Amino acid sequence: MLMVVVVFLISGCEQRRSNVALGTLERDRIAHTATINEVLVALPVAQGSMVEKGTILAKLDDTAQTAEVARAHADVAEAMANLDKLRNGAREEEVAAASAKVAGNRAALVDSQANYLRAEELAAQNLMSKANLSRALAKRDSDQAALDSAEEELRELTNGSRPEDIQMAEAHLDATKAALFSQQKKLQDLTIRATRNGILDNLPWNLGERVTMGSPLAIVMAGNAPYARVYVPEPYRVRISVGDELTMHVDGLEKTLTGKVRWISHEPAFTPYYALNQDERARLMFLAEIQLSNEHQNLASGIPVQVDLP
Repeated sequence: MLMVVVVFLISGCEQRRSNVALGTLERDRIAHTATINEVLVALPVAQGSMVEKGTILAKLDDTAQTAEVARAHADVAEAMANLDKLRNGAREEEVAAASAKVAGNRAALVDSQANYLRAEELAAQNLMSKANLSRALAKRDSDQAALDSAEEELRELTNGSRPEDIQMAEAHLDATKAALFSQQKKLQDLTIRATRNGILDNLPWNLGERVTMGSPLAIVMAGNAPYARVYVPEPYRVRISVGDELTMHVDGLEKTLTGKVRWISHEPAFTPYYALNQDERARLMFLAEIQLSNEHQNLASGIPVQVDLP
């Protein structure tokens, strides 16, 4: 009779263990990392506090990056001024100066042309050497070239900028604006803000330390309430779907809690080998996450939990 009772108790324990999923309470761990090597100048929120999305968690020294943003602003202003200059064309004073230069070169050409004609007549009468005639011709040609150059400069001013130059200036302005946006984003990243609601779980660095790029500055356990991460035995996997409500037991609490399945794996926790028999199939486990309601937000992460399976 005693053996029958022992066997019954053992079988009952095995049955109870087979229709439960074991795990722990968890929260999503959000690590806010440093984007640059800089000194930590502010930690406005105490470790362990509840934080909302957008709350400032830490600040890095932004002196150097502020200077980079100012330089990027100056580059944008220079590019805009250059583009406006090309679009507006030459000033009236520049056109007037170019016109006066053309008039002066034209007068010089008239004078040199007259001198060349006189020299040519004298040379025909053998009253001037060929060398002087050549110099008079060279002076006339030089004045003609100067006049052509001045007229082209005036035409360039009056015709305005080429479309290609304006397009290049517009492209340069777009590039400087993109560089400014990038520098502003780097400046914003020096102020670490919470990206989700949750609990500020850890601040690994002390105020005044120079943090290393890529290292976590603040770790937030996201979510108002934790979720249970449990392993569902293979025989019960087909009975559970996303959205199902399940009963769970949390260590330290007498009353049971209810949670909703928010995710369950479609593959077992380890890769099965070929031709599993019935006993081996029962050992397969499927990871599942069961979300608790917000009224349980005070429950800490890491507490063991047991979920009753249907």
